[in-house]
Amino acid sequence: MKNSNLIDELKHGKPEAYEILYTEYGEKIGRIAKSYLGVDDVEDVIQEVFIRVYKNIRKFRGDSALSTWVYRITVNVCKDMLSKKRKRREILTTFGVEEKDNKTLPEPVEYTRPSDEFLKEISAEELHKAIDSLTKEDRLFITLREIENMSYADIADIVNKPIGTVKSRLHYARERLKEILENNLGLLGRDHDGM
Repeated sequence: MKNSNLIDELKHGKPEAYEILYTEYGEKIGRIAKSYLGVDDVEDVIQEVFIRVYKNIRKFRGDSALSTWVYRITVNVCKDMLSKKRKRREILTTFGVEEKDNKTLPEPVEYTRPSDEFLKEISAEELHKAIDSLTKEDRLFITLREIENMSYADIADIVNKPIGTVKSRLHYARERLKEILENNLGLLGRDHDGM
């Protein structure tokens, strides 16, 4: 089904359209939620995303792709859940995240993908453990770009930040991931050019 037809059917509340949407995006929403929240139990997030899609689909104007809109809702749901947890636990310290978000980061150096030899040395489990040890923001950026293969422009739209900031944040997230793999897992030899 074409995206425009799917959007029309979603706006008319057709159950089949929501089944298609779930088939297409349910797993991806789950991966984004897991990367952001750092937990495996993401069913509540997926359910809340679909509730918000249902409530707001009539307002969707098509200024961005449907996928971008759905992922933006996912990130907002994750942020809301974290906010509720913080309030419940009465955590007052934000560890400077807001301050960092307002600063312009320097332009990153060109990114090169890891070599095939490097990838052969890392199991999927080891890589996931390394990603899980990143901050929630770094996990989100790595998941959107490296796992979901989203463009910088789409990521910028989802997280509501300039493309330059997205590129910088990704660069530093990759550097931190490389450092974790080097230090904690001892998987990188001196010959490998990094991530």
